[in-house]
Amino acid sequence: MADNLSEALKKLKITSTDSTADSLEGCLDCLLQALAQNNMETSEKIQKSGVLQVFASLLTPQSSCTAKVANIIAEVARNEFMRNPCVDAGLIPPLVQLLNCKDQEVLLQTGRALGNICYDSQSSKEQFAYTNIAEELVKLFKKQIEHDKKEMIFEVLAPLAENDVIKLQLVEAGLVECLLEIVQKTVDSDKEDDIAELKTASDLMVLLLLGDESMQKLFEGGKGSVFQRVLSWIPSNSHQLQLAGALAIANFARNDGNCIHMVDNGIVQKLMDLLDRHVEDGNVTVQHAALSALRNLAIPVVNKAKMLSAGVAEAVLKFLRSEMPPVQFKLLGTLRMLIDAQAEAAEQLGKNVKLVERLVEWCEAKDHAGVMGESNRLLSALIRHSKSKDVIRTIVQSGGIKHLVTMATSEHVIMQNEALVALALIAALELVTAEKDLENAQLVQILHRLLSDDRSAPEIKYNSMVLICALIGSEPLQKEVQSMAFLEVISKLRSHENKTVAQQASLTEQRLAVES
Repeated sequence: MADNLSEALKKLKITSTDSTADSLEGCLDCLLQALAQNNMETSEKIQKSGVLQVFASLLTPQSSCTAKVANIIAEVARNEFMRNPCVDAGLIPPLVQLLNCKDQEVLLQTGRALGNICYDSQSSKEQFAYTNIAEELVKLFKKQIEHDKKEMIFEVLAPLAENDVIKLQLVEAGLVECLLEIVQKTVDSDKEDDIAELKTASDLMVLLLLGDESMQKLFEGGKGSVFQRVLSWIPSNSHQLQLAGALAIANFARNDGNCIHMVDNGIVQKLMDLLDRHVEDGNVTVQHAALSALRNLAIPVVNKAKMLSAGVAEAVLKFLRSEMPPVQFKLLGTLRMLIDAQAEAAEQLGKNVKLVERLVEWCEAKDHAGVMGESNRLLSALIRHSKSKDVIRTIVQSGGIKHLVTMATSEHVIMQNEALVALALIAALELVTAEKDLENAQLVQILHRLLSDDRSAPEIKYNSMVLICALIGSEPLQKEVQSMAFLEVISKLRSHENKTVAQQASLTEQRLAVES
């Protein structure tokens, strides 16, 4: 076999220019046989032989060998290491041209070859952006009636659509209209092929919205027919369409202008109705998508109060019982976005014992770092935005203090900071209530460590000193501060390069001197 293969490769190189179809057929059959027996090894030999460059000239609509050549390319491109060589050999332009071919076998193999070359390969996708593949594929797609042919084109489209330039080209070539038409035709069908097509079309639609330019083009200021059609998916009875609709809204909600427009036009109620349909034994992916959309919509400041008065917090709290980390994660993120600078809402949620107890429980979710981080951040946010004694008492009673102290040692500066600010508010407003827990959590020792560590960010040093000044209002905590040579560390910080830190060091030093 090996000898035959070497012979065939040699022959192909010599005869490709002026050979009869018959002698070529034999060589190509030999290659296909060898690939069927050991794809990887044969592919390596094909690459070394330099035959890939020859294939570019064989890929013509007139040649009777074209389908076999495309089949060989599809087979070798199953190997990751062969994808760039296929691009470098100039195979993409002739393959794209073959998409106009009438021969069904050629079309099938060409589709496979293109799909395999661009599968998971960044550089080949960039090459495709310079061809008219988007236009050719959409043209070809519009002509197809058979399910298998459509699926084949979908398989080429999906990996290509991950490239932002190609996303825009596909949108401009009219792919979206095709996808919407498929959705309309298949939405009420229970035939297996139709269900598959509905899923592929709606998934691809969401993928096109992941590009900033393609998303904005389809939003058209919220007046776009595409945006309106996607809205109509949310109340549909198909879980697949509900999911795609909610994901599409989450993607449209990637900039403030779009978010404000959507909230003003009633999208929130649609998403809350959708969530309501999925509270009991609901579909987790739909829950996750709808919560993602609400979280994104809650980012612009002007939307927060509107969404709160629409009852979003209550709708989201229905999922507190969920045992699914992805849902827990989005639920926490949505609440955190909603209460940002909304004192009344933060107070209301912060006094909700069920919520606070669940947060404390999730602060211990060691297996799910995302949920753990978000729970800590929400606990801190409830205090920071409400500045309420009642909220602090609720959190103390639920055992939340130790988590805020641990959060002050996080590797993320933003989380450390949020924790220190919340702890400073606790010390200023309810020191007596929290005193025992702060002591048990060894807060004073942690602050000493943060102030001594040269790597601590300036804002961490500043907030740690503010907190020390508040803690010495408690007798047991003051004793701890005195026993730990804080003055030494703080007097060093008086010469800190950051002016705010240096000033706070002087103030703190005076406070400590007075107290001692």
